[in-house]
Order: sequence, then C-alpha cells, then structure tokens
Amino acid sequence: MIQSSKGVFLSYASEDAGVAQRICAALRIAGMEVWFDQSELRGGDAWDQKIRQQIRDCALFVPIISAHTQTRPEGYFRLEWKLAVDRSHLMAAEKTFLVPVVADATTEPEALVPAQFREVQWTRIQTGEVLTAFVDRIAALLKQPVANHVGSPERGVNRAPTKRFPIVLIALSVVAVVGLMIATAIRGGWLGHKPVAKVEAGTADALVATTPAAISEKSVAVLPFVDMSEKQDEGYLSDGLSEELIDMLTKVPDLRVPARTSSFYFKGKQTTVADIAKALNVAQVLEGSVRKSGNQLRITVQLVRVADGFHVWSHTYDRKLEDIFKLQDDIAGAVVTALRSSLANGSGLRVSTTQNSEAFAHYLRARDIDSGASTLGEIEQAAEHLRTAVKLDPGFTLGWTSLAGVLVSEVIFGERHNDNELLTELRNANQKALALGPEVATVQVVNAEIQSTIDWNWAAAALSMKKAYAADSTDSDNCAGLATALFKFGRDDATSIGLLKKAIALDPLNDYNYIFLAQQYFVIGRLSEAEAALREAVRLSPLNLDSNRSLGDVLIAEGKPNEALAIYQSKLPAGNRLRGAAIAYFELGRHGDAQAALDELEKNYATGFAYSIAAIHSRRRELGEAFSWLERAYVLHDSALPDVNRDPWLKNLHHDSRWRVFLQKMNLPEIPNR
Repeated sequence: MIQSSKGVFLSYASEDAGVAQRICAALRIAGMEVWFDQSELRGGDAWDQKIRQQIRDCALFVPIISAHTQTRPEGYFRLEWKLAVDRSHLMAAEKTFLVPVVADATTEPEALVPAQFREVQWTRIQTGEVLTAFVDRIAALLKQPVANHVGSPERGVNRAPTKRFPIVLIALSVVAVVGLMIATAIRGGWLGHKPVAKVEAGTADALVATTPAAISEKSVAVLPFVDMSEKQDEGYLSDGLSEELIDMLTKVPDLRVPARTSSFYFKGKQTTVADIAKALNVAQVLEGSVRKSGNQLRITVQLVRVADGFHVWSHTYDRKLEDIFKLQDDIAGAVVTALRSSLANGSGLRVSTTQNSEAFAHYLRARDIDSGASTLGEIEQAAEHLRTAVKLDPGFTLGWTSLAGVLVSEVIFGERHNDNELLTELRNANQKALALGPEVATVQVVNAEIQSTIDWNWAAAALSMKKAYAADSTDSDNCAGLATALFKFGRDDATSIGLLKKAIALDPLNDYNYIFLAQQYFVIGRLSEAEAALREAVRLSPLNLDSNRSLGDVLIAEGKPNEALAIYQSKLPAGNRLRGAAIAYFELGRHGDAQAALDELEKNYATGFAYSIAAIHSRRRELGEAFSWLERAYVLHDSALPDVNRDPWLKNLHHDSRWRVFLQKMNLPEIPNR
C-alpha cells in the first residue's frame, strides 16, 4: 500500500499477475515503493475506494499491456486506466506519469488502450524477464538512486528490514548466523536468493505442519503496538515495547509466545486477528497502542480471545516515560493473570538490565534503526545510540552486547577486518557484556557471532551457542543457531534438522528458518525437501534475495538449469546474475556464454564474489583456479568461507592434497561426502 507520492502503481489484468509480480519484485529490490498486493484484491466498496486513492497518490502509473488486455474489452484494470488518464489531464505536459509496459508481442497500433498511452514512451518486457534498463528508468523518473546493499553493492547481502534481526535478537544475522553455516550459504556460497514462485500444492502445509496442531489456551501473540503519537514518529517506542513484552512473556513457563519475526510479519498488512492467530497457532492476541506527548505516555492494551472475539482484558495506562520499565512488568503480569496462569506473575519477569529511561530510549532507537538499516551510515548511527546508552548506564548488559553486535556488522558490511580501532572497541564491548551477564542468552549469541565471523574459531562459537540454547531453549534463533553449530561439524544432522523444525514451530513466519533448513537438506542431498522449504520462504517474503539465489542453486542440483537461469536473470542484482549465468549456462552446455559471464564476474566483482568464483571453477573441474580463488577469499576474510567444508559445489576439490591444507588453515574438520 502506497504511503507517499514516491509510489509506483501497477495496473494489470488478472491473467498478467505473474508479470506484474516480477516487475514489482525488481522495483522493490532496487529500493522503490510499489503498490502490488494480490491478497488485497477482494472487491467491494472499501477496496474500490482504496484503489482510487492509490491512483490519486502514486508518482507513476504503470499499465501492463498484453494479449490478455486485448481480449478483455471490459475489466477493472480499464477503470484504473481511465482514472489514471483523468489524473494526467491535471498535470503539466512535461510531467511523466503514465509509463506503459508491454509484456508480449502486442504492438502499439493494435493495442486497445487509451489514446494518452500512445503519446508516451512504452517499454517492452519479454516473458520471464525484467529489464534492468526499465528499473533504471523508473528510478530516474522518481529521482532516486537504485538501492545498493551495504558494503560491496554486489555481495548479495540483503539488509531489508525483515531480513536482519533486531539488536536484541542478533542470533541469526544474514552476515553470519554464528558464522557457522548461514554466512556462506547466503552471502556467496552455494545457496542464496529467491524467486517469486508459486508454492506447490501441499508444500507449505507440509512444512508449516511442524507448528503444533492443537491450539493451547496458554498461547498468546504480541502484535506490534500502534504508534498513535501526533507526528507518528515514536515507532521505535511502540515496537520496542512490543518486543520487550514478547521477550518477557516468553520467560513464563508453559506459555507459548511466537517470536518477534512472526508476530511482526503482519505489521502494516490488512489482516484480521483471526487470520493472524491461525497463522501463529495461538488462542489469544495482545494488541495495543502508544501515544507519547512530551514525557507523558498513554498506552492502551487489550487481550483478545480469538475463538469468540471476547476481550479477556483491557486497560489504559497513563504514565511518565521513566516509568516504562514498571509499565512493562504491569502489562506482562496482567496478561498472565488474565490467562489464569498459576505458573507466574508479573514479578521476576524483568529482562531489561537498565533502569535509566534515557539509556533505554537510545537502546530502542538503535534497535529500530538497525532493524531497517540499508546503508553503512545507518549501522553507524545505531552504534552511536548504543554508545550513548552504555555511557548513561555502564551496567546496561543488553546495551553492551547490542553495541558489540552492531560493530560486527560494521566490520563485515564495511569490510573493515583490518580496522584495529573498531575491532578493539568491539571486543571491549563484548567483554563488558560477558562480565555483566554471562548467563544471558543474547550475550552468548553475540559472543558466538564474534568468535565465528571475526575469529573463525568454530569450536568456541559452538560452545557459546550451546550456552545460549541452555539459557533459553524457547528462542527460535537460539534453536537455529545451535542447529548450524552442530551441522557445521557434521556429527548429527538429524538433531540439527530437528532443531530447525523446532525454530519454525516457534517462529513459523520467519522465512530465514526455512532457508536455513533448505541449506541443510541441500548438503545431505534431500533436494526436493530443500526446494519445498525455499518455496515456503518465497511465499512468506517474495522480496528476499537470499531465497531467490538459493532456489536457483537447488534447481541446478535437481537438473533444472533453465528454471534456475530464469530465476537468476529476473530476480537478482547484476553480480549475482552473472554468477548465476556462469553456472546455468555451463550446465546447459552453453560454454561460451558461461565463460563470458565468468570473465565479467571476475573482472568487475572479484572482491565481493571470490568464494563464488572458486565454487564455479570447482564445478567446472578447474581445480587450480578454484584453489587460487579460495586463497583470495581467505585473504579477503570472505564471510562465505565458514561453510567451505560442507559446500557440495566444492566436492571436486576433496581429493586434492591442497584441500586438507586449506581446511586446516580454516580450523575446520574434514567431513566425508554423503
């Protein structure tokens, strides 16, 4: 849903939904705002009014023209076209508003379109692709740059808000899920990014079935609180309060509380409480609003029983900002009491380790910035807030460990592995956190992240993840982090997969849990299950680049290079498109095209794709080149390297004497092929 005049409205016949979805994904990946949501196309007066408002508000109107629109003299899309033309009459002649796209061989003279469409430039997009030039043109018309990712623009790392866990849950950042498996898989190894593909019948159900079938009365989902402040600029506070309540209620024995990623999945979406509860498998939902004026807070909270819509409990709190900690305790205790739980009450639920409201406010601002950071500058801004927080309260455990975690991101995304000043600050923050709260799960998670991504000390990282899991086995991130630690050493794949299924049960709408599960299935050769998991990840988050590349890689392994090539070419940014083309063309026997793609990748993207290039050479049985690029990846501290010992695309190197030497240098065990 468009929130500003920078939005792009896609208008299409229902038969062209696939084309529209590909265009939408390409524009959003490039950082542009697009109105496109099939789930909302339900008809009715409210829907009609919303469409009309969207067309009045959008910056560009993109009608999709095809044989399907030719055969439909009537259709709602024709009303959309008329409304857009009517609006264009109010604009200056030099103002570009209508941007027609032709999705097939339909020609302009024969097209059944308004006359105003013929007066502007058309773009032709062939089936199965989205032209980079078109994306660039839309960006130019909107007067905004095409979004780059943090660090090297083509490292394939997506820092979209839903793809990077908030500071308090650093366990599974895309950069390095404890550095043990996921960094490789997602950044530049054999798994990566995803397509907008239809979920096979039964696939999603089979995967989501890991969620308990019976709904316990002792289950509650905390939905993101709504910011009702006058300027609606206190989102960091409303989100932070919701996340703190999730964390507090998770500590109550026998009370099932879905993780933050799943609860926040519905933020901004027009979804009923019943639908949310069904997806999260809970009996109750806690929802509320926050209104802040100066130092005064008004927080309204209600607990709703989904089965009958009955308001089990509701209350309005008028407090000062410095009372927020007591307020959180009061709400959590009231929820537990309302659920008639005799197992716990409001006391003893505090998890925040500061009573300094100003320090806590900086912590919440940092978490809010970091969760949606798309530039290195934003990561640095989050770090500044955390530096202020721990200066205000030197005993703030979560402040110190969050600062360490954000600084890890600075090192990796900023490629600052040799910045001694930054590394010293990072280690000092981590040691402060370990000294203050060694029993806190988040502290051990961040410690594991540093041991793996910075130190490449896998054994130490695995031990830290075991401590994190022991401290809180109900946290889905801890489950997934421990799973990757165990899987790294190849000792018990069944336990690792079981832990990931548990993570999915705890956080069923977190697309990355499915990506992690797919990675493990891929390594042990269970390809159909890997594909199914990735299809579910795609369904949950169609814009996540990581599952696009991952699905393409799995399709290559399944002997479907044409399908993989379509995904690589239409869903990924330039460097990743070249990587995919070099792989898929080689599998298709188009060796000239494969070599051309590889040459361009090596010429223009050597720094960000050293590991990927090594894997491509290995698959082509060019062992000398493969080892040479692995050495380059090692020098660059490529975050993909942690998965080198279990990467199926490197199996051609296993019988070379250089293989064991390289693994020893990486402190990794040698694991036989399955």
